[in-house]
Amino acid sequence: MPREENRYVTDLGTLKALAHPLRMKLYRLLFVAGTATASHLAEQVDEAVSLVSYHLRKLAEHGLIEEAEPRSADARERWWQPASDGVSIRDKDFQDAPEKVAAHLAASRLFLQQRAEMYRTYLDERAHWGPEWNAAAHDGESLLRLTAAELAELKQAMQDLLKKYDDQGRAREAAGDTEGREHVALHVYGFPFRV
Repeated sequence: MPREENRYVTDLGTLKALAHPLRMKLYRLLFVAGTATASHLAEQVDEAVSLVSYHLRKLAEHGLIEEAEPRSADARERWWQPASDGVSIRDKDFQDAPEKVAAHLAASRLFLQQRAEMYRTYLDERAHWGPEWNAAAHDGESLLRLTAAELAELKQAMQDLLKKYDDQGRAREAAGDTEGREHVALHVYGFPFRV
């Protein structure tokens, strides 16, 4: 079955399935690895294989991940992969009922917390990455004066640029250019505020 380019999460059940702290970590790790078994993932999150297997099955029930082709001769191993090239959760899909609004808010806060933890880990380990990666890594804040339409235009332009670099990096890696290539997280927030 061909993978979806991007999965839009529009139902409350799928949002709740993804917005579980361990499940989101597992989904992110699986997305980065491409394919993995519960045993591989359990080692990375320091949890029991049975617990990780349970949460992987929950993600699969909601179509977020799927079984992958086995990568070893051990028939007992079940391999998993993301069912799409990413997920998107839009505010507009969770505004028609109070429980949807609350679930979307809780999920958004969890995702922010986990992203902040990823960045804190990088900061703590920065000395081990070396000068080249530390010079390339960045954080920043831009305080702009835009309309909602301009912010939407900026968001689309940034998504297009990110896709270009992602496609380019994956193509180069597939062609054998793997020297110095690492996973990179880019967290960007664009939101209105008043002072």
